Amino acid sequence: MEFQQMKEQFLALLNEKALIAATISQPRLKSNEIKRVKLKPVELKGIYTIQVEYQYERILKHENVPLEAFAEHFDLLLEQFRQIHAQFTEQTIHIQLSKKNKVLWKSEKVRTNKKVDLAHNRKKQYLLDDTIIHPFLVRLGVQAENGTIKKQKYDKFKQINRFVEFIDDALDYLPKNRQIRILDFGSGKSYLTFALYHYLKIIKKLDIHVTGLDLKKEVIEECNEIAQDLGYEDLQFLVGDIQDFNDETTVDMVVTLHACDVATDMALARAVKWGASVILSVPCCQHELNRQLQSPALEIMTQHGLIRERFAALATDSIRAQLLSLVGYEAQLLEFIDMENTPKNILIRAYYTGKKPAAEERAQYDSFIQFLNAKPFLQKELENLL
Repeated sequence: MEFQQMKEQFLALLNEKALIAATISQPRLKSNEIKRVKLKPVELKGIYTIQVEYQYERILKHENVPLEAFAEHFDLLLEQFRQIHAQFTEQTIHIQLSKKNKVLWKSEKVRTNKKVDLAHNRKKQYLLDDTIIHPFLVRLGVQAENGTIKKQKYDKFKQINRFVEFIDDALDYLPKNRQIRILDFGSGKSYLTFALYHYLKIIKKLDIHVTGLDLKKEVIEECNEIAQDLGYEDLQFLVGDIQDFNDETTVDMVVTLHACDVATDMALARAVKWGASVILSVPCCQHELNRQLQSPALEIMTQHGLIRERFAALATDSIRAQLLSLVGYEAQLLEFIDMENTPKNILIRAYYTGKKPAAEERAQYDSFIQFLNAKPFLQKELENLL
């Protein structure tokens, strides 16, 4: 299919007003500030409109474009992105563009029960549908037996779904021809571990094996009991530390949630050495850089304990992301959940691409470290790879 023919055919489908939702992704340039664009139809003052949601690294922006004006808008989007996945009432379309705009068009006829919803302020659609009973959510006390999300657990439900969105985004980076090996370090009560397993194994039907590690024996025993009761055969929980976990030589995804201080760095380093394709890490308390900071130029900030602590935490996560970039990952710092729910809301997301960093990226890192007069733990752990 030719590029122009693809545009005309896609716009013709839009004109049939059967679009349910679409996602435009894969930025042509790494420097593109917009990471993903979502489309959905809405009706505004009686006019059929395409609502365009721009997903930046940390924020969302919206624009409403009348259908008759969307063709020009579509041209601009195709200049920035190379992939489209669109769901219509009777078919699903997947479009992949090469750098030179060669078109791969895949169409699958479907019969969906979903109807086009033109309500502007419609209810948020969660990947774990809140109208469906999920046995693990019932067992963990998030959902009542009749499927209702418990009022006092709704923030937890939103957190779980936000995490599942990150898991869904990572699917393209996971192996397709063998079992996917996942390690969750510091799994704790394991809300997110169970959600990860349920989404990938039960909903997506993927061949996975998940291990949750934690140092609390009683928590591990309880989680294993729940996994057994739910029939989650490929989910196990072990008492242990990631540094001492040697059961695997290769792990495809490493998840680390709220590991304290350099325990996060230990997990990140181990993930890199395992060759993990996907890393998802939500750090907890961070003290190492706080102790090392000796930068006279920063004293206007660091003389205040509270500000020093916050600056050190932000700088630490920035250093972690940059180090991951230097060893071949595409790393981003993202908002995990709203600040009102918890201050520990930064998630480090890294996908292995194998891309060698530009010389200026290492120079930029070295300059920042010299400015802080510090040598981070993670840098020392990855020294042989830098």
